Amino acid sequence: MLMIDLHVHSIFSDGVLLPSEIIRRADSIGIEAIAITDHVDISNIDHVVPRVVKACEELRSYWKIVAIPGAEITHVPPESISRLAKEARKLGAKIILVHGETIVEPVMPGTNTSALNSDIDILAHPGLITEKEVELAGKRSIALEISGRKGHSFTNGHVASMALKGGVKLIFNSDTHQPEDLINKDKAKKILLGCGISESSLKEIFKNSKDIVDNILKREIK
Repeated sequence: MLMIDLHVHSIFSDGVLLPSEIIRRADSIGIEAIAITDHVDISNIDHVVPRVVKACEELRSYWKIVAIPGAEITHVPPESISRLAKEARKLGAKIILVHGETIVEPVMPGTNTSALNSDIDILAHPGLITEKEVELAGKRSIALEISGRKGHSFTNGHVASMALKGGVKLIFNSDTHQPEDLINKDKAKKILLGCGISESSLKEIFKNSKDIVDNILKREIK
């Protein structure tokens, strides 16, 4: 099972490290692919995404770790999500997350549903996600995130049980903001087991992240 982390923040939003340092630190603890997904809204999307793209392209030419440029659309009106996702793609983001309705922040109601109706890859920390939203995630092949982030992880058990019941893809991400937030494979396994996921399901969850990365790399070859 590969350790892949598709939700990490750098100094271009509210992280504390440059992309090069966070990627190098991830590489040093055995993470094999990482996505830099800084927070974006209409005010900064055209500034952040191209710079993250530039950094990831440069670093991938030197280091073995697969560095993927992405974006996390965060705290925007639900009506804006689809448009911003399209803009992020045009700017070069290879993976799009939306900051879901975590219970520890005042995310606008309707964000989960709007995100799941948009061209995104992952709904991050979706909080008290509903059965209808889970069904929509399945239809749209959008992965739901189990979060390693304090606070956002409060509803991991609910997200896991709803996704497993609905047959929807789950992935694990750290939502790193600081160096100590990075999570290796052993700790990720423990967090997943702690939110009620069986030992036999771990392999599938890690494979879901690998499939996302593989699909990105295939599109790049084309």
